[in-house]
Amino acid sequence: DPLPPPLPKKLLQRAESLPEQGPSQHLRDDPTPCAASTLYSIPPPNPPHEEGAPSSIPPRDRPSCGPKRPLTKSQSLGEPVARSTPSPSPAEVTFGTADGELGRLLESPAGACGVVLGCQAATLARLSARIQEKLLGSEEQQRLLEAELAGKGWAALSVLEREPCCQSRDAWYFPVGFAFQQSQMVLAAKVPKPCCTSLGVQSSLGTHCSIQRLIGRFTDRLPWELVLPGSPEDESQSPSGKEPAHLVTCPVLQVFISPEVPYQTLASFVKGTHGLHRTSPGHYERLACLLLLQVCVGLEHLRAQNAGQGDLCPENLLLVQCPCPAQSQQGKEASLGLSLPRLLISSFFKVKDKQRPCSTSQEQDWTKELAAPPSLVADELNVGMLIYQILHVDTSLENALGFRSNRLPEIPSLSIYSTGLKRLAMLLLHRDPCKRVSIEQARSILQVLLWGPRQELFARSKKTLALLRSWVEVKRALLLLKFAENSAGAVGSPGLEEWLCCQYFKEVTEHTLYHVTQALY
Repeated sequence: DPLPPPLPKKLLQRAESLPEQGPSQHLRDDPTPCAASTLYSIPPPNPPHEEGAPSSIPPRDRPSCGPKRPLTKSQSLGEPVARSTPSPSPAEVTFGTADGELGRLLESPAGACGVVLGCQAATLARLSARIQEKLLGSEEQQRLLEAELAGKGWAALSVLEREPCCQSRDAWYFPVGFAFQQSQMVLAAKVPKPCCTSLGVQSSLGTHCSIQRLIGRFTDRLPWELVLPGSPEDESQSPSGKEPAHLVTCPVLQVFISPEVPYQTLASFVKGTHGLHRTSPGHYERLACLLLLQVCVGLEHLRAQNAGQGDLCPENLLLVQCPCPAQSQQGKEASLGLSLPRLLISSFFKVKDKQRPCSTSQEQDWTKELAAPPSLVADELNVGMLIYQILHVDTSLENALGFRSNRLPEIPSLSIYSTGLKRLAMLLLHRDPCKRVSIEQARSILQVLLWGPRQELFARSKKTLALLRSWVEVKRALLLLKFAENSAGAVGSPGLEEWLCCQYFKEVTEHTLYHVTQALY
């Protein structure tokens, strides 16, 4: 008889059900631990199923000589545990990333090129954040400092100079010392002038490199040793000879504390750089582009916060020294006194519904622009006027938008930046408000003037999106290589100009460049 005896067949069926009953039932049925293994020597009724498996018996039916250990899902499927972890994104890849994870990323549709481009963009973002923290300080430290200043007045501050270190159109600034975390910090005490009405907005504007921050406030009389310039009584003394007479009857003033200590206004800077502009026009006009760029990014931040500049004029734009010399200021620029300062907008108001609709009557629009107070003049016009003021070209808004003249004042061509700045001024001061470029477009034009692409890129090849995309990718790689080489050579730490450059290449796209170069060139 070719079939096996009935009894072994019955035992085989019972053996197949044993693993389902657990090890305890198996031991009760057969006290010999490995007795059931004899049952598996009987050939099965059907031929073995050949699939390349090491045994024809399913793994769960194999003999067990002891209690079974629970199997994980990955082990029962024969897969390594590492395969259950998701692949890292290009932003998470570092030099120490495991080769297994890197291999799976390289096998993705993006491939090696996509991984490299993603790593570059993520590195630029991290580098930009680190430079910004170095320029502005840690947010945690700023919160602690603000908490320490709460409720403090002149008694907690030490006056470092009797006269203001800077005077803007709406406030005086005095450097003061404050003991914080076992060190003496130098802060600025901002004393508003009677005409100032914009300080209530500043505390809600968030942190930005081009916006003045206020971290404390109190109301008190000025210390007797402080002198407010411009007052007719500031030279007179009290009968005791110790206190100025005008402070004996001085009203109580509100004082604001800022972590940035300005050393001059943009108006003072422009006034003192006529000679530098003539002798080093290329360096000076590049510095002018960087200052204007800071104005534009600050205005963009204000619009995002639903706020506006109160009086955007050189007298209300403050200059603050950066913490340390940057990589870009180690050579000729530093020796000429052309180091790049931080520019701070310090006058604000809350925007309510002030839209400037495009009107078909240009003459009516011009009349409104010329008659409007400074806070209601369009930002584009203010930035256009700043270009002329920084480049030492004497003009006024009335002349720029005058009815009789069809040409703007001439900007002399002194450097590679002159033509671009002249073009930008023309686009910002266009007579038709609907045809003026926006502040965002002005920012992009200044970035192209500073870091390219320049017009010679299109001398051999037609301007296409593919060409501009390749240009952006190559420039990002070269920028990161520059940072690495400077770091290895100890050429100083990245500063404000490097941060602005990182911001540009972190965000720019080939589509933006196409439209900006069309407008500029």
